[in-house]
Amino acid sequence: MNELKYVGKRIIREDVYDKARGKTEYTCDRTLHNMLYAKLVLSEKAKAEVTIHTEKALVVPGIEAVFTHADVPDKKYNPHNWNATINCEKDMYILSEKARYVGDHLALVVGKSKEAVEEACALVEIEYQEEMPVIGLKAARETEDALLFEKELKCGNYEALEKEEMLVVETKGSTQMIHHGPIEPHIALADIDEVGNLVLWTPCQSVFLNRFQISELLDIPYSRIRVVKAVMGGSFGGKGLSVVEPACAFAAWTLKRPVLLYMDRPADIMGTRRRNSSEMKIQSAFTRDGKMIGRRIDCDFDGGAYYTNGSAIAMAFSKKLFRLYRIENQTVHARTFYTNTIPGGSCRGYGSPQAHAVTEINLDQAAAKLGLDPCELRLRNIVHPQDPDPTGGTNLGDARIEECILKGMETFGWKEKRAHIKEKDTERFAYGVGMACGVHGNGYKGGYPDFTNVHIQLHPDGCVEVKLAVHEQGCGTVMTMQQIAAEALHMDVYKIRVHEADTFISPYDSAGTQASRVTYVMGGAVQKAGEALLEKIKKACSILYGWKIEEIQTENGLAWVEGEQGKTYQEIAVDYEKQCSRYLHVMIEHEPESNPGVYCAAFAEVKVDKYTGQVEVLDLVAAHDVGQCMNATLSEGQVEGGAQMSLGQALFEEIQVDAKGNVKSRNFSKYHMINAPDMPKVRSVFIENHNTDGPYGAKSLGEVVAVAPAPAVANAINFALGSAFSHYPITPEKVVAFLESQEKK
Repeated sequence: MNELKYVGKRIIREDVYDKARGKTEYTCDRTLHNMLYAKLVLSEKAKAEVTIHTEKALVVPGIEAVFTHADVPDKKYNPHNWNATINCEKDMYILSEKARYVGDHLALVVGKSKEAVEEACALVEIEYQEEMPVIGLKAARETEDALLFEKELKCGNYEALEKEEMLVVETKGSTQMIHHGPIEPHIALADIDEVGNLVLWTPCQSVFLNRFQISELLDIPYSRIRVVKAVMGGSFGGKGLSVVEPACAFAAWTLKRPVLLYMDRPADIMGTRRRNSSEMKIQSAFTRDGKMIGRRIDCDFDGGAYYTNGSAIAMAFSKKLFRLYRIENQTVHARTFYTNTIPGGSCRGYGSPQAHAVTEINLDQAAAKLGLDPCELRLRNIVHPQDPDPTGGTNLGDARIEECILKGMETFGWKEKRAHIKEKDTERFAYGVGMACGVHGNGYKGGYPDFTNVHIQLHPDGCVEVKLAVHEQGCGTVMTMQQIAAEALHMDVYKIRVHEADTFISPYDSAGTQASRVTYVMGGAVQKAGEALLEKIKKACSILYGWKIEEIQTENGLAWVEGEQGKTYQEIAVDYEKQCSRYLHVMIEHEPESNPGVYCAAFAEVKVDKYTGQVEVLDLVAAHDVGQCMNATLSEGQVEGGAQMSLGQALFEEIQVDAKGNVKSRNFSKYHMINAPDMPKVRSVFIENHNTDGPYGAKSLGEVVAVAPAPAVANAINFALGSAFSHYPITPEKVVAFLESQEKK
């Protein structure tokens, strides 16, 4: 792949200058003629029948409407259902008829100004007839009808193993509720256009998901709903399901006025979605030389107040656990429970951060008991390229986890640090190193319909226009598509325009920006379309100029054959339209042929303050099996951003809920995230073997980056202190409590 001219290079995104200068227009910056503002009134109780009084709110000057459950369509939906083929249980209304969690959507206030809306929201009176809420998995397990979903996956027969001669290691652990933390809270803007179509601008991850759900809820045909992807200020999965869009669309459709529905930070934490928390028990069986013969994992997920992704998170978690290590006998039993808390939803990594958070600690504990280096134990058990999935899933493809571990060890200086790190210990500070591995995928192939469509055309001005339903989340998706198209067409990347998703313009896409499918699936489609358009350009040259197709060469937007004067793409496009009455364009539908595993290994060095319990991450190396980097700068940015989220999972981040369901961490003064001064230097290592069906050999990167750093840090802390932390986050309070318990012993 050394001949690649555009893919893999550090090409600068076209939107960065405006973003850096504060000139980019986000949805909150927009104003339409006669526009109204809207805000949701959220429940203050976790479980209650409600009676809502709107009289005082309605007399506030400038208020146009206060909607409650009685006003919205009597139709249930599930925001997780992203198209008509997905049919998870529907149990949510646009506005709820009762309170099921603190943050539930009970009313919608609409007015001429934000000031009026804020005043009226405070005047909406809600009478609560409280019931005993179900908070936490312990309570859910003891509550009748709280079980939402249950499934067991297995290969071999772990239960039948004769374990007397084996080392059996058992670990109990948990992961917490996590807020996505985008800079931009949820927001949407809806209007009725000049011919009566509903138009919705939203910084979402799937315009077709929103079109589908709004059509079902409001009985509007697809053809009269235009959903436009707006500039996004971050998502990380939080805008993967609809949240404010149905209510915004309903208000605009009802009032026949443009409506901007906005959220503030407390509402964004309490009234949207969050990563599903989990509690699990892992039991692993090893031979004395370190071969993992079997493993059983029992995991319970907190699904929150509504079904949403309750079955999907359990299945995603379970399936990933069969794709990292060769385990002949494994059982994964997963359950999801209803609780009266924020509903679960997609969050970066989708099951992988939970799946590896505790299993990787279990492996380190096994390595210690076997007297093996943690890397060595993993190297003895990892999957190999082209291994099958023992549960019948897609083939693992060119699985390069071995290279991730070995190259990561080398870059980090693992053996030297592991052998001598304790020499740095002082009375106050303890040092440790740890590592962990992870796996993810490239979309829905093997689980759900996964395909996309691309329309690409060469215009008579020499520029290329690419239409497909991509959703830029800030990570460089549009530039990635430009680079792939430029590579396929042999032309300047900046002469290619890639439009973001718009249901009136973009060809249909089955799933949107989720499941790490964009580069692999949509990028693959762009490559295929670009190559098809290049062939069409060559055929045009053959017709127009009599050149032999096999002799035509192309580079930098120019086509030629030896001994003839070259033609620019612009000249070819003009000549083709003039002489052949045709336009140079291609429309293709693309379904990926495979869905290989995507692998990572992270290595962390930590410094633990034994006086305060504070943990400082001093060094972090993240090795990733990417197949081919699309853009080296953007790939490094993904790794660094994913590490920040994963370190937050390890040390700080948690949506805290008390026994009554009240959210205690409803703003960033209480919900702690790692900021720039606390971040270590993150060193990225990319394994590029190009042996996949993805564009130019690429695999996914955006989600797997948020998987391995958390357990690597946990293992480093445990190595530093001789502890066995397996419940996230590992806060200073937990560290101090452990050290005090050791002193008492």
